[in-house]
Parts: sequence; C-alpha cells; structure tokens
Amino acid sequence: MRIDVITLFPELVEQVIACGVVGRAAEQKLLELHCWNPRDYTRDRHRTVDDRPYGGGPGMLMKVQPLEDTIAALRQQNPEARLVYLSPQGQLLDQRKLARQVALGSVAFLCGRYEGVDERLIEREVDEEWSLGDYVISGGELAAMVCIDAMTRLIPGALGHDESASQDSFSAGLLDCPHYTRPEDYRGDRVPEVLMNGNHRDIEAWREQQALGRTWQRRPDLLEKIELDARQQALLDEFIAGLE
Repeated sequence: MRIDVITLFPELVEQVIACGVVGRAAEQKLLELHCWNPRDYTRDRHRTVDDRPYGGGPGMLMKVQPLEDTIAALRQQNPEARLVYLSPQGQLLDQRKLARQVALGSVAFLCGRYEGVDERLIEREVDEEWSLGDYVISGGELAAMVCIDAMTRLIPGALGHDESASQDSFSAGLLDCPHYTRPEDYRGDRVPEVLMNGNHRDIEAWREQQALGRTWQRRPDLLEKIELDARQQALLDEFIAGLE
C-alpha cells in the first residue's frame, strides 16, 4: 500500500515507520510512505506557507499556492490516490473507512496547521475530510500517523497472525473481548475457566458473548448500528441476565 502525506513536518510523520508493526511492514515492502513538504513548492525566498485570514481574527491560514502545487506534484506520481484532509470538521473516522482505503491500495493525507486551510482549496482538491474525534490537536500529523498505524494493521501479512486484525475491536462493529495471560491466578483473580478447558467452540462463543456484552455496557451506540442475529441476541441476553 502507498500512503502520501502532505505536511510541514515530514520528520515527525516519518517516525511512524521507525518501529513496531508499521516499521516491519515498511521493511517488508508492504507499505510505502512518501512525505511532501509544501515549503518545497513555495515561490518566495522566505518559503512562506502561511498568511493572514480575510476578515481578521487570531492565527494564520496555510497558503493556497504551495499546497496546490504540492498536490499537483503528488498526483503526478500517484494519480489514483484520494486526498483526505484531516480536520475536526471531517467525518468521524471508523474501521470501515480505513478498510476501504486499504482495499483501494493508496491514500493521500493533507495535514493542516495553524487555523487550517483555505476553504476554496478544500472544495477544489479534497475528496474527503476525516476527524479522529471531537477535540483539536495542533496539526494533522499525529492524526495521519494514527491512520497509518491503523491501516497498516489491515494490510495482509503486516501482522504476525492472519486473524489478528479481524479480531480487533470494531472489525465486526463490536468492542473486543477481554484477554488473559499468565499467571493463572493474579492476586486472587483467576482466568475464566472456559479459557482453560481447551474447547475451542466454547471459547469462541464466550469471546463473542463478552464482545457483545462489553459493547452493550460501554458503547451501546455501536449496537444500534448492527443487526444481531438470533444467536447473538441470545448470547447478549444471557450476558445481561448474568449481571442481575
């Protein structure tokens, strides 16, 4: 998969491929990361990338010309990539959006800085806007790094186990089930017996029930978005009954 990032801080974004799952994927050539700095496309000796907003107010805006020329250069190399602007005004990011981009094989991220980007450039050049949540960070770089990490997990072969990504939270629209490792007894709390009996069918059913129950407890809004079949509903009803 190819990922392009337009950023004033390429040295920050490039750290995402320095270690861990993303680093291994890059080493295995499963992921290509290309950073584009708008300062390289400025036309004045000061390499100016920001200017004052019309109408006054605090802060500065990213200039249109350097961004426009950067996007044009990017699209010459990667014409198929959809351009995603990372901003608090975007659609809330979820696993489905990430999986769709991985299936397409490439994506380009535009990282805003200062007070953001001129609206006319967004309307002309941007295909989608994504938001990590209802809060503000100093720029799109950290958001891009989050997206890169999350998408890498969905690239076939990037994880050590083929089923690891499919069992992550949100992959089936639910939160993940709880997990346990040694010791068997930790300060009087024991690993659930079902995980010790070796019956894989029982373990799978328990994990699915726990995922349903945890989602019901912590993120009931997610359950409203999916239609449970009769078996899943029975598992959830049994979980709820066990709490009474």
